[in-house]
Parts: sequence; structure tokens; C-alpha cells
Amino acid sequence: MRGVTAPALAANDPCWCGSGRRYKRCHRLADLDPERAAREAAQREAAARQAASLVRPGRVSPRRPVPAHIPRPSYALDPRGHDKLRESGAPKDADTIARMRRAGRAAAEVLAEVGAAVAPGVTTDELDRVVHEACLARGGYPSPLGYGGAVMPFPKSVCTSVNEVICHGIPDSTVLRDGDIVNCDVTIYLDGVHGDTNATFLVGEVDEASRALVEVTRECLDLGIAAVRPGGTVRDIGRAVQAHAEGKGYGVVRAFVGHGVGRAFHSPPQVHHYDHPGATQRLEPGMTFTVEPMITIGDHEHVMWDDGWTAVTRDRSRSAQFEHTLLVTDDGAEVLTKL
Repeated sequence: MRGVTAPALAANDPCWCGSGRRYKRCHRLADLDPERAAREAAQREAAARQAASLVRPGRVSPRRPVPAHIPRPSYALDPRGHDKLRESGAPKDADTIARMRRAGRAAAEVLAEVGAAVAPGVTTDELDRVVHEACLARGGYPSPLGYGGAVMPFPKSVCTSVNEVICHGIPDSTVLRDGDIVNCDVTIYLDGVHGDTNATFLVGEVDEASRALVEVTRECLDLGIAAVRPGGTVRDIGRAVQAHAEGKGYGVVRAFVGHGVGRAFHSPPQVHHYDHPGATQRLEPGMTFTVEPMITIGDHEHVMWDDGWTAVTRDRSRSAQFEHTLLVTDDGAEVLTKL
């Protein structure tokens, strides 16, 4: 029927299909150029699938309580989450390093617990519960909880960044689906210092492109750590990460960096994960900081959600991240956040 009636229609006539739309807005392209119409239909379908798969803000449950006997960092006592503690990037003394080893080990244990909980059907809020309770069980405070931000203090105990979320995703009612990837960023405040680590986990059966992204990101972390040596510079770390990631065809996020860590959650130095010409600070034994490359399949640029925390890739391509807290030693680096 379509082939019989279509050629007789003018552009502004009602379409032959009975949709009530004008012919030029409905089936004219399919009748005149069926191959082009099929391509455009496939593109629309692919765009619709991508839009349906994008992460959306969910419902955030009430803040989980912390018992009074758990020591808190200073920002947790401030309604706006402002940290009154300032710390330089100078080498730490032996006592602080010993405490950071304990906090780092505890952070690694908590990360392993939350990683074991990642599965299709689990909400990111459930992952937050796992981390919250695991920190308290070790006598520690979940460092993200109440930490100050541009819009509000962070309301949860872990950052959960799914698919195109680069970092700082807020746990909520979002349900993990088969094929997702999720980064869990764990920091614990224990014995007066912070241990900071994260990893990206596969949710069920994940496509090969996402698996490759996660593997390359893990390799970038390893190469960044291998570049740490006394007398070297912070720039060496970024140069090693960027060379590997871009050599494999991936993007390196510039806007978010590693950082000094110790008594303060964040302190100097800033650890860029690309070859930043200003990252000239010399590394000395006793310095402690994180290396945490964020690698993307596509565009390394980001946009922010209205919550002031959640950063997503501008082109909505997937992103992965891994992180360790390091101690600069006399001959390289000691990873403090490992089991």
C-alpha cells in the first residue's frame, strides 16, 4: 500500500500511514531515500539507548549516624564541613607514618569489603552502608561524611561513581545494572590520620571496551607509582600516566588531582595525572600523597551536576579510576593502602 500511495502525495499532505502528521514530517524521507532513512533511524535508536543508560540522580537517604566515641576530623564538627586543619606537604615523622600505615591498611580492608558487595541489583546506597559500618567496626570515621563542598557537605560515607561519572558520585537509590562499572572511593580517619584508596569494579558481565578501560586505568596507577622516587618530581608521575593512557587511545582527566594526605584529608602537593609543566615539586622520603588517575574512553573534559559534587564526562563516555596512598621511601614508594 505504501508504494502505491506515497508518490502521489505532496509534502504538506497528510501522510499515507494515518499518523495525522504531514507527509514531509513523517514518511517522505523513507519513501524518497530509504537507505538514509534507515541510517538516521539507527542513529536515533542508538542515541535513545545511550540516553536511557546514563546515570541520573536518585534519592539520597538520611545521613548515617556515627557513635559519639568515634574520633572525628575537624570538618565533621563544622556545619558547613570546613576543615580548620592545615598541613604542609613536608615529610612526616615516624609516629605519623606508623599511624598512616594502620589507617591505610584499614582503608584497604574496607575497600575489599565494599568491592565484594558490588553486584547487579545492589544500590549505591547499600554500598554506602557497607563502607559506613566497616569504618565504624574498625574504630574509624568515614572521611567523606560531612566534608565541605561548594554546594553542601558530602552527605555520605563513600563516593560511588558509576559509568560516565568521573568522581565524587553520591550514593543514592541508583540500582547497579549488569554491564555497569562503579568506582568506590574509600577514605577512613583512624588514629588521627586518613587512609585514602579507591578502585573501579565490574558489575556482572561487562563489555570488552569497559573491561579494557578498567585494565588500562589500573596500569596507569601502577606506572604512576613506579615513577615515584626521591629526588624526582610530581611531574614524573603525570608524565608516566599520560604517556600510557594516551598511547592506548584514552583520555586523562585534568580537572581532578591526587593530593597530600595525613592528618589533613587534603594537603599539598597536588598530583596531576598528566604532564603538567608546573608540577616541579621535588619528592622527598617521608612525603605522603595519593596517586589516583581518572581515565576516559572519550573526552577528558567534565561537567558538574547541580549537587556540586558529581562530575561526569562531557561526552558521557565511561570513566575509570584507581587510587593508592603512597609514602616516598629512600629508594621509591611504599603503598600504604594495600592488603
